[in-house]
Amino acid sequence: MIRKPIEDLELQVHLAGIAPDSLNIFILQRGNYRGALLNGTALVNQMRANHELGIIETLLLGQAYLAAGLLSCNLKGRDRIGVELDCDGPVGGFSIEVNASAALRGYLHRVPVEITGPMESFDPAPFIGDGVLSVTKHLEDAKQPFVGKTALEYGTPAQDLALHFTRSEQTPTAFNLSVKFDQDGRVIGAGGLMIQAFPGADVEVSTKLDEKVRHLDSLGELFAAGEAPEDVVTREFRAYEPIVVGARSPRFSCHCSKRRFADFLAALPVDEIRDIRDNGPFPLRTTCYNCNTTYEFSRPEIENAYDMAR
Repeated sequence: MIRKPIEDLELQVHLAGIAPDSLNIFILQRGNYRGALLNGTALVNQMRANHELGIIETLLLGQAYLAAGLLSCNLKGRDRIGVELDCDGPVGGFSIEVNASAALRGYLHRVPVEITGPMESFDPAPFIGDGVLSVTKHLEDAKQPFVGKTALEYGTPAQDLALHFTRSEQTPTAFNLSVKFDQDGRVIGAGGLMIQAFPGADVEVSTKLDEKVRHLDSLGELFAAGEAPEDVVTREFRAYEPIVVGARSPRFSCHCSKRRFADFLAALPVDEIRDIRDNGPFPLRTTCYNCNTTYEFSRPEIENAYDMAR
């Protein structure tokens, strides 16, 4: 993957002056609840730079990245999770993948997102519409992936993911996802919060926590102001005896490379490689959907691929 630079100098200064990205994993009420709080401001900005996104696209894909990043708190070793949305709204959906170290990659299915009228709010629902949310767990010790699918009811990643875990996995879950823009459209703060109840958790406490999570002050604003995730956990959940049990460093990362794409080209049928060699165009450009990195191949490189394939 090639990281595209964040060229906005004012944004660079802002990012350098706030707390670094972090995923804090914690428990509440002596282990009856598991939580994760993610500051993903730099993550969302790097995602935006690589995918060259506008405001609404950044909002939609940014929330998806934050949600997937939170889910990584349940992973270990070589585990990974895929979160995919297929919908009939203008965005078409998204596909995200995250591993146990909170490395994320993924893309919107349709860019740019068509906007037919003035935006009255940053509500993602009008751009999503009806569809299906899929969560696929690739666990290291499992022989095959576990796939759960849930029909959308709300059209927002936070509410529909909460619905998925409650229905598909019988795990009451609350999400809060926030991407904060300044008046010039810069992402100055981005954060996500997830709390899950374990079996036996008190129903009344679970209801209170669900309300607290969904109505918490904007996480994007908190992180834009320089707050650190561990401080937010301690302050907001003091009454529930919070204990931070782990931390990870979320990041935008893709394992694509020019070598991988060269191997894909070499695996094409010989006739197709010959056609590329003879007719071009050159340089041949290949682009990774997950990170929007483009790799170029010259005629001699294609000729070499053809020689290897024969």
